Amino acid sequence: MKEFHVTRAARDKYQFDEVLFSKNGNVIFANFHASREFAHKINQFRDESAGFDTLASPADINALGLIDEIFHQVMDEYYQAHGRAIQTALARYLINLLGREQAIDTLIKFNQQFPPVAVYNGDQTVQEYLKESENGSNNYDVTVEELLMTWLVNVNPAAVRYREIFDDRPLYSTSQYAPLIDGIQLFFKTQPTFGPENQDLVTMLRTPALRSPESLTGQLEFIRENWGQYLSGILLRLLGNLDLFTEENKARSMLFAARPDFSAGETLVPSFIHDSWGDKLSEEENFSEDSDWMPKVVMMAKNAFVWLNQLSRQYQRPIDRLDQVPDETLDQLAQWGFTGLWLIGLWERGEASREIKQMTGNPDAVASAYSLARYKIADRLGGDEAYYNLSQRCERL
Repeated sequence: MKEFHVTRAARDKYQFDEVLFSKNGNVIFANFHASREFAHKINQFRDESAGFDTLASPADINALGLIDEIFHQVMDEYYQAHGRAIQTALARYLINLLGREQAIDTLIKFNQQFPPVAVYNGDQTVQEYLKESENGSNNYDVTVEELLMTWLVNVNPAAVRYREIFDDRPLYSTSQYAPLIDGIQLFFKTQPTFGPENQDLVTMLRTPALRSPESLTGQLEFIRENWGQYLSGILLRLLGNLDLFTEENKARSMLFAARPDFSAGETLVPSFIHDSWGDKLSEEENFSEDSDWMPKVVMMAKNAFVWLNQLSRQYQRPIDRLDQVPDETLDQLAQWGFTGLWLIGLWERGEASREIKQMTGNPDAVASAYSLARYKIADRLGGDEAYYNLSQRCERL
């Protein structure tokens, strides 16, 4: 479950669905759909005309939540490796550094700005929340961890366009937030190192943003390549997020591909009254009359290239031309009761559609079956002779 922290002001403004929030107030994305809904809420308040880059990206939102969840898991792995006593020692260190009153006041101010669900709904005061515990951890320690996570996302350059959602700047002027963050960093400098580079814990958590400061995708790639041993249960979702980035980038490329400028000049309305030689076109219908066999035909439609590929795998040999379609296959279609075979994609294709698809983000694209170069059976299918061979064999059935 991907999660990150949302201010009270953002929750009031965007009216996020309450089901998105965990007990401690973090927003949780169970799937990509939840991320899209979250981004949609934000984009309703953003000016689309200012440009696509000003809009909230579901892939970005999902990545921010996933990074936060990974950081929590890394901290849990750290405490499992070196003992939960370090978490208790951190709380004592901060109280000794700031004084009990100042340290607790900062945690209260944090939970007021980033309220747990019960606090946000008015069912519980912050003080009551802090006195509780869950899964063996008291909410003082939980709040310290959430506070660190909030600071990490705020100092992540790739997250700056979403800062209004998790903005921690008011805490600097209303509490001892800055000294407390400094204290957390100093504390872990004195504790056992962790991770593939043997860093102190906070430095390790900052490393993805320092290595790839402008890209959430780059940060996830760094985490995937270097922190795999800490990603049990998360790796597949991380890969899914990277796929989401890829698909979103394709959509952006298609949406903002270069378009012709129609803002100036006369609009030409095509006329279909005359042909290219100037002769008036006939208004008579130009299609075949119904024949007796038409109402009785039982037709099987096949995409020619796909069908040949399927037959190649079925018979374990190359079947690339229409005249190579096995008689056994035609017999089987006849036994099933089909009396007509409609082959799609027979004509020679133009390459323009392939180039357009590749320009808009699909490097593996092939030419469309409906982008025609000429009405001639494609050479790759064996041309007219191969088609005639298949037609004659079908007619004999």
